[in-house]
Amino acid sequence: MTPYPFSAVVGLADLRLALLLNSVSPHVGGVLVRGEKGTAKSTVVRALASLLPPVDVVRGCRFACDPGAPDPLCPDGPHAPDSPAHSRPAALVELPVGATEDRVVGTLDIQRALADGVKAYEPGLLAAAHRGILYVDEVNLLPDHLVDLLLDAAAMGRAHVERDGVSVKHAARFLLVGTMNPEEGEPRPQLLDRFGLVVTVSAPRDAGDRAEVVRRRLAYEADPDAFAARFAGDELALAARIVAARQHLPRVVLPDGELDRIARVCLAYGVDGMRADIVVARCSVALAAWHGRDVVTADDVRDAARLALPHRRRKDPLDPPGTDEERLEDALSQAEPPPSPPSEDDDPEPDGGGSPPPPSSGPDGGPPPPPSSGPDGGAPGQPPSDAGLDTPDAGDKSGAGMAPAAAAGNAYRTRTLKIAARGTGGHAGRRSPSIARRGRVIGSRVPVGKLGGAPHLPATLRAALHRGDRFAQAGGRLVQPRDLREAVHVGREANLVLFVVDASGSMAARRRMTVVKTAVLSLLRDAYQRRDRVGMITFRGHDAEQVLPPTSSHEVGVMRLAALKTGGRTPLAAGLRTAAATIATERRRDPRRRPLLIIVTDGRATSGPDPVLMAPALAGVATVVVDCESGPVRLGLARRLATALDADLMPLDQLEAGAATAPGRAA
Repeated sequence: MTPYPFSAVVGLADLRLALLLNSVSPHVGGVLVRGEKGTAKSTVVRALASLLPPVDVVRGCRFACDPGAPDPLCPDGPHAPDSPAHSRPAALVELPVGATEDRVVGTLDIQRALADGVKAYEPGLLAAAHRGILYVDEVNLLPDHLVDLLLDAAAMGRAHVERDGVSVKHAARFLLVGTMNPEEGEPRPQLLDRFGLVVTVSAPRDAGDRAEVVRRRLAYEADPDAFAARFAGDELALAARIVAARQHLPRVVLPDGELDRIARVCLAYGVDGMRADIVVARCSVALAAWHGRDVVTADDVRDAARLALPHRRRKDPLDPPGTDEERLEDALSQAEPPPSPPSEDDDPEPDGGGSPPPPSSGPDGGPPPPPSSGPDGGAPGQPPSDAGLDTPDAGDKSGAGMAPAAAAGNAYRTRTLKIAARGTGGHAGRRSPSIARRGRVIGSRVPVGKLGGAPHLPATLRAALHRGDRFAQAGGRLVQPRDLREAVHVGREANLVLFVVDASGSMAARRRMTVVKTAVLSLLRDAYQRRDRVGMITFRGHDAEQVLPPTSSHEVGVMRLAALKTGGRTPLAAGLRTAAATIATERRRDPRRRPLLIIVTDGRATSGPDPVLMAPALAGVATVVVDCESGPVRLGLARRLATALDADLMPLDQLEAGAATAPGRAA
């Protein structure tokens, strides 16, 4: 299947098995491949298509109808029982992250509608993938509206198109395979749950294995045909085994005992819903068929559970991803049937059932001796009493050390912080208003090149009527392709939400950092739900640090926030300077994504220049200053900063949705 040795890349053998099981039984539900870059994820997936058996399709049908059981709702049908058919390889259709909705589900063929006056439907990628493989690289970066389309098709096995005057339904049953790099963020939980199996791969850590990977890659590049011939026999054997397993699949029996085991495993592991039970059952049957067995065994259930359950346990979308192997092993152990009670004929204990002295006793039966002291008088193996605290900041005249990381409280629903000005067409999301592909129609425009969105029919007709004197020269057709106008929509976009957080020593007073961390955690959750990219800068001592470069991985942001400690002076100006540099870099990298700067501070600056002097560097950046000043005496320094930055001022105690007072502009 691939030039890479399966024993070398960690998890690649599991990936190979997961793909083969879905080839045997597509009802398992597809595969999601998680792994760092450069681990042959895409290579293995693309190699699967050559192993799948060819499919018989009705000749001329654009929707790959099976001649033995054609789709009665096929837009190209109905097909007669004796319709001519032909055999072709199973399709591998790639869905790019930047695909449009029209390309995915299909749409009205505008050119034919205008030129010939017929309402013709142009099929999309879902139709092309029917009875084949739909492969989505970087599936975690797929826009929300495309995720919704995939969820609907995966749930129903059918695509339903209602747009542009077209109403079409067609079969769309495919093997869904996605790959992703966890560093770029996690997919939506709804999409994650649709994948039957999830496999994690990583690069080999053994020098010999890495050398073998390079050796095979170089051999392939030197002579691809010879390299393919070297493994042709293995591929033919795999393809034949897939066909045999498919034929054997209907004869496999899932005993009630193993079905009960599956239910106990899923209950013990704490998954939601019933999809996990169904997937484990289907995967167990496919495993038995793959190994040529007629009955599902306990080993089949254990192997299926390891592939189908770990990704279904995350209760919170911001929980750390990954496999909780220890908990899964506990669940598998709990699912084992209880041992049979001992019979009366069993021999008693050789020593009469007595028990040895408790291990806590001393050598003479008395209390245990006290443990030896550690280097500072503490318990052995424990750090000194001041371990874990940072050294005092050299510039902090108080001499106070770094405080341990404060824990955040329970996240709450925050007010919606957004950019008031309308964007001109950013990334689809749920935060700030912007020109978008979908949403409220506010006008029309002449399309640039091919029609990229929905046509604006009234504007198109107006353009045609404007040149009505040329109607006769147009061959009797009122509307010409050059009259086309597309609709302009206003929707919501995703932004870059950049947090600048005060981590100086003053934030450790009166549990203020716990409140601040809870607020930032709540804002991170809000950014996840609105599909934003996030970044985080902290400042303390004499400088600022970018603890989280801009990313879509909100989970990493939560972990960095949890580890944040406080201490030292307050170099607020350094934090603003670092924020300006970060925003400038991101604007060059992605000019379509607008930044939203959220500064969490009380406005005090005890180190460096006056932060107001940084205002010109942040001119034009939408900013919210979250004022975390507390106590009976307040200096109002955060308001002064917000005024200089032309920012909204948000008191920390009013950040939660439903608070009495709404945020406003700094006076």
